[in-house]
Amino acid sequence: MLAGLEEPTAGQISINDERVTGPGLDRGVVFQDFALFPWLTVSENIAFGLRSMGMTRAEQSRRVKYYTELVGLSKFEDYYPNRLSGGMRQRVGLGRALAIEPALLLMDEPFSALDAQTREAMQNSLSDIWMRTKKTVLFVTHDIREAIFLSDRVLVLNGEPSEITLEMGIDLPRPRDRHHPEFQAQEAILERAIAGEFQKEPRSAPNR
Repeated sequence: MLAGLEEPTAGQISINDERVTGPGLDRGVVFQDFALFPWLTVSENIAFGLRSMGMTRAEQSRRVKYYTELVGLSKFEDYYPNRLSGGMRQRVGLGRALAIEPALLLMDEPFSALDAQTREAMQNSLSDIWMRTKKTVLFVTHDIREAIFLSDRVLVLNGEPSEITLEMGIDLPRPRDRHHPEFQAQEAILERAIAGEFQKEPRSAPNR
């Protein structure tokens, strides 16, 4: 709904006091399933969103070059998606979302389809990119360690309809070390907090 791809059934969503009524260039989206155009090359996929921004070809070219390098794909700019690994495909998706330079980057479990080693590498890359761009990111994940590694603030959703049941700030220096005792302590705290939320018994309906 933040991306403007679905409408809320009640209430409204606003970003910077502007109501969200549909997709917009102020929000970049990185999808779980890559969502690349198979007939376009790496650079063409990254350039896709720029076509509607009124930029000159020279400006588009400069921006595509910058973000292709930022996501580590400068040597693969002429490759088509079918020649890329899963991690590389997701780098293309990230580059495409960043290239429009949105105010908000939305990432919907972007690394969940990757193997553990590639997933960790992508987390490292995203952390490095964030430190360079300071972009506001809303990242959806079911992985506690991933949440601790990437986030400044973690919100836990539970129930149907979903509601925020827990909020936790992550006050750890960057770049973060997954093996540092402070990191593992934060991970343990969040695990216990989430376990406690799930162990709460649901309220029973009043007897009639």
